[in-house]
Amino acid sequence: MDESLTALLEREHHEIDAGIEAFLEGLAQNEVRDHELTRSVEALRRHIYLEEEFLFPPLRASGMLPPVLVMLREHGEIWRTLDAVEATEHQSDADGARQRCQYLLEQLATHNAKEEPIIYPRGDAVLTEEAKRDLRAFIDSGQMPLGWICSRA
Repeated sequence: MDESLTALLEREHHEIDAGIEAFLEGLAQNEVRDHELTRSVEALRRHIYLEEEFLFPPLRASGMLPPVLVMLREHGEIWRTLDAVEATEHQSDADGARQRCQYLLEQLATHNAKEEPIIYPRGDAVLTEEAKRDLRAFIDSGQMPLGWICSRA
């Protein structure tokens, strides 16, 4: 049996968080782990893309406009934080990188606490089997289009 979309998307959340936390751990130990942060930033941008392009449109059509609008607004805020994180990622401003990454983790915790119990289960219920296959295929191997930015960035 295929894993639910809820489980797949929540796993991405955990992997992204773990990468940011590994970067912060490296900072605390004076180890360079920029690759962890780079991978997490790219994964988070891709994750936002898949939600906005594959998950949110059917949810909006099903009548979940207010919760989707909240998620879109928060995606814009997160996207701007990602821009700030990337601006300090490869510089010697460890304190700035730490602060921005901690703020990002706080944003994600707040966002995910709403998205995981409300948005994802509804996606499992509303998406057609074809839409679920498309979303799973993207999770497995899809690439975000070059230059794409979230709708509220």
